Amino acid sequence: MSPRSPAANAILSLLAERDEGRTICPSEAARMVDAAGWRDAMPQAHAAARELVAEGAVVLTQGGDVVAPDAVVGAYRIRKA
Repeated sequence: MSPRSPAANAILSLLAERDEGRTICPSEAARMVDAAGWRDAMPQAHAAARELVAEGAVVLTQGGDVVAPDAVVGAYRIRKA
């Protein structure tokens, strides 16, 4: 397994701080990667979320329901798998 990206590490770190079953927004990870330029870091956060889904580490949710990365339309949340 290759080393994780800063965005993936940020996602996992944020989730480790949350109670079981709680979610984070991808923008929270982007802000950890680059507080001043977090909007520019959003593609990294989205890519990291998809990679972590593929690893089975996290799931993506919309409206509380788990969704596949290719089915996401609009805003989503990230939760531990």
